[in-house]
Amino acid sequence: MKKWVQKSIVIMVAFLTFGLITPTHEIWDAFDQNPSNRASIGPSPGTSTALAAEPEAIADEATEIQQEAIDYGALLVDAAKEQSYMKFGTKIGPKISNEFNSVIFPKMEEAIAMTVANVDDGSLANLTITEKPSGNYGEKIFNIVNNTTGQDLIRFHVRTEKRPQEGYYYNFHYHSADDDFMAHNNLGDIYWEKNTPPKWLS
Repeated sequence: MKKWVQKSIVIMVAFLTFGLITPTHEIWDAFDQNPSNRASIGPSPGTSTALAAEPEAIADEATEIQQEAIDYGALLVDAAKEQSYMKFGTKIGPKISNEFNSVIFPKMEEAIAMTVANVDDGSLANLTITEKPSGNYGEKIFNIVNNTTGQDLIRFHVRTEKRPQEGYYYNFHYHSADDDFMAHNNLGDIYWEKNTPPKWLS
């Protein structure tokens, strides 16, 4: 058989099966022999058909992955950490990161989980985190918002407090839509130092 025909068949098979099945030498042997064998190309009785079943298995796996529920809570938690560190900036972030990760952020995760648990499955995909933490000495870290209604569900803040004889602390807290954002739900405090802390986002 001419080489260009062989190459064309290899390319065609690879293209049609997305490269999962490559033609075996048995195919070329059948083509190179007499024409009567060409109609009976296929796996011989003793050979495995695992390769032939492979595209179906891959298609089934892809369907299963698509059917798995997206963990919107985990996506919100990842975005929450990103927005927190954006607010801290390069001056505050490195100094408070260890205590934030070990003390404050786990409580923040719990608050997000409680908020997500109260939302029906149909609305979970509509929840997002605001992407503009306030700078200077503003408190806002981020809000979780329902994009369909435009309503905030929970607001995370950090307030800079000066305590006499002690110095500056960062007080992390959140406000929830459950009580019209009235209650101050404390997440914890992180000590800065006696000197005035830098502005957020710096």
